[in-house]
Amino acid sequence: MAPLRSVRRMNQLSHVANETGPSPQSAVGAAAAWAPAPDSAAQLRVLMLAHRFPPMGGAGVQRTLQLARHLEEVACEPTIITAPGPVDYRWTPEDGALEDDDVRRKVVRVSGPELTLSERHWKLERWLGRPTRWGAWWSAAVLEASKQAGAVDLVHASVAPYTTIEAALTLAERLAVPLVLDFEDPWVLDEMLVYPTRFHRRLAGRRMGRALRAANAVVMNTPEARKRVLERFPDLDPERVFAVTNAFDPIDFGGPLPPRMDDEFRIVHTGSLHTDSGLLQRSRRWQQRLLGGGTDGVDYLTRSHVFLLEAIDAVLDRRPELRDVIRVHLAGVFTEDDRAVAGAHSFVILHEFLPHAETISLLRSADLLFLPMHDLPRGQRAGIVPHKTYEYLAAERPILAAVPEGDARDLLEAAGHAVICRPRDVEAMKAAVLAEIDRRRTGGAAPKPCREVLERCSSARLVRELRVVYDAVLAGTGQPLDS
Repeated sequence: MAPLRSVRRMNQLSHVANETGPSPQSAVGAAAAWAPAPDSAAQLRVLMLAHRFPPMGGAGVQRTLQLARHLEEVACEPTIITAPGPVDYRWTPEDGALEDDDVRRKVVRVSGPELTLSERHWKLERWLGRPTRWGAWWSAAVLEASKQAGAVDLVHASVAPYTTIEAALTLAERLAVPLVLDFEDPWVLDEMLVYPTRFHRRLAGRRMGRALRAANAVVMNTPEARKRVLERFPDLDPERVFAVTNAFDPIDFGGPLPPRMDDEFRIVHTGSLHTDSGLLQRSRRWQQRLLGGGTDGVDYLTRSHVFLLEAIDAVLDRRPELRDVIRVHLAGVFTEDDRAVAGAHSFVILHEFLPHAETISLLRSADLLFLPMHDLPRGQRAGIVPHKTYEYLAAERPILAAVPEGDARDLLEAAGHAVICRPRDVEAMKAAVLAEIDRRRTGGAAPKPCREVLERCSSARLVRELRVVYDAVLAGTGQPLDS
């Protein structure tokens, strides 16, 4: 069991790494060399609470799915309480192919059907700033389902959506076990999140603070998010706040590369585009600034395909012979705005939501992967790293990353094989595309990511770090570790 002084050492090492230069290492990543070996650690029974889980698909299920697959490798026995099934929301597309028999045996589903509300009802409850009907349904359903879980040592809650926090607090109190809150996005500290007014943001901040103080441990998924939490809530014990970054699962990247039967230069982007939110933000910039619900200086439109397609237009104006060569493949759940922008360009191919395995195959077939993020003023760091970043790295294909300063940029710089530019730098994107086309035509070797960085981005590192967190929590609470 890792003593609390080990946690202090983890955070000290992380602090040194951040002070001496950019590092993709998390707050517990420095502990990997001395973390307890799985075969010598006590068996832990972990009750995981995750609304987003297969057969739901998308990026939001990948972290918990990896934990369900691999926590046993670090002597943890996971049981996952999750939703009754997929619901037709934009962020929760159905992907039944993610499930397998090994994962299913660890899952307890709450009784269905899930309570569904209209978009109008969601907006009304958000404006009123009161507890939601959905949250009340979810909490009651979780408590009922927990009766099937048996004895557990701790609760690990994936805080997505944020209303899961109330269910998690109630569940841990009912079971009299410690609670680990795992924030997959930094909630009120996320510059991508817009509230109706500054009052609503402050209200959410107070709720977040209460939740953080009630948990035995808080896990943020980027070092920047951990830093923001400690700055915003200085009364928190920093030894209870960790950064455990996302990962890719090597299981998804086994086997030979998918065959290519074409001569196109294939640029690939997977996941959500944010064209609609970017256009809406630009049209309401002054309103948002007046009401204070957003983050000043952020531009959401750059987290779309808009600027890449502008760069490709410029490439084709300069090199018209490439019109039959360049193809941009976009895979995801698209809005009407996404489709409208893509439809104006004959070189764009839209793939409506693909099962995860097909998405990975598309990534691995790319000549160039495109990673866009929102833009921020120079000197301001982004608080998130899109989950696709880790899968792009695992695909080992060249990356064009249009990203601001932050952990994503640091990670890609450490990987060493990405061309990185500012999110709105169309000229740099144009130059990167031309350079990669010319490299391929002359037979130059494609750049490969640093192997050490890839190892730090795998699910093996993710579960090792979480085992360290679990042991530290149980050591601090005096909770027994009987298997």
